[in-house]
Amino acid sequence: MRLFGWKAGRDASRPALSRGHGYFDFDAAGRWPQGYEAQVRTGYAANAVAQRAVRLVAESVGGAPVDASAPDLARLIGARVAGERLPGVIAAQLLLHGNAFVQILRDAQGEAAALYPLRPERVTIELDATGWPAGYVYRVGGRTTRLAAEEVIHIRSFNPLDDHYGLGCLGAASAAIAIHNAAATWNKALLDNAARPSGALVYDPGDGSALSAEQFGRLKEEMEAGFAGAGNAGRPMLLEGGLRWQPLSLSPADMDFIALKAAAAREIALAFGVPPMLLGLPGDATYANYREANRALWRTTVLPLADAILAALAAGLAAWFPEARLAVDPDRVPALVEDRERLWRMVSAATFITDAEKREMVGWGQ
Repeated sequence: MRLFGWKAGRDASRPALSRGHGYFDFDAAGRWPQGYEAQVRTGYAANAVAQRAVRLVAESVGGAPVDASAPDLARLIGARVAGERLPGVIAAQLLLHGNAFVQILRDAQGEAAALYPLRPERVTIELDATGWPAGYVYRVGGRTTRLAAEEVIHIRSFNPLDDHYGLGCLGAASAAIAIHNAAATWNKALLDNAARPSGALVYDPGDGSALSAEQFGRLKEEMEAGFAGAGNAGRPMLLEGGLRWQPLSLSPADMDFIALKAAAAREIALAFGVPPMLLGLPGDATYANYREANRALWRTTVLPLADAILAALAAGLAAWFPEARLAVDPDRVPALVEDRERLWRMVSAATFITDAEKREMVGWGQ
């Protein structure tokens, strides 16, 4: 049985390799939340662009038409987890965390009955003396469960700083997400204050005297109680002697956060591999460009991610399905219809190759 790219009973031991300290270790100043859960709340749950980008890729992977070598294998892959398709859940975990751990649940006869994705932040890899994975530890609260290596399929994205854990996209998008969230908070504050600071009360008695601390405090409380906030917008103000109202406003450049948010949003989309146009961001949103962007999403992001997930699942289930094969059928992907149509015309017009070679070119050779 082949596990993690190596065969059981191998003679050569894997050299003990170093592990990175963690791919979410940012500066200690608190400019970005520490820990995976806090970053998901800030960067995914509280940011519309990041959430839509992740869901767009994950739902595309989950909805991709899959060809399976066996009906039971297709049933395992096509199962839903909490209402979502299994490949889509795995894709979301890879994008956010960089790791996906899929537990193989067995029936009474020892056959693979179901696949269940574990929350990646709760899983720890146990290593043997030679540096190879020997098992997995799953922690929920105070409960710890140890899973054997053959019970879990570990799928991870590339991480140049760690030998066993993958690297998600949240870290790369962290600065852009922080800017986008801060710009939204700033704009909300501006709207609460009529999109400009209302003005200032200037005390000008003429003799150069200043307000006492008691007078200043009373005036501030009256201003906050009677005139601050959206509910008091436009309310007339009664001023006492020596007080003069000085209107203030922000310059257009100070209030130009639309361009800042758009730039941050495009960077977030870039980190998750989604063309900005598909997220409704400013640009040349014509029909032709949207169609090309959708095709680019499938070609550069969805298909490579889906192929990696399906190949890992097929390898992990090889003990129960020795000839396991899982692949996306590009002929049934609507976004790729034009590409496949051109390929079929080109292959059909070729007279110097055999029918078997033509079938191989269009992916029907197996």
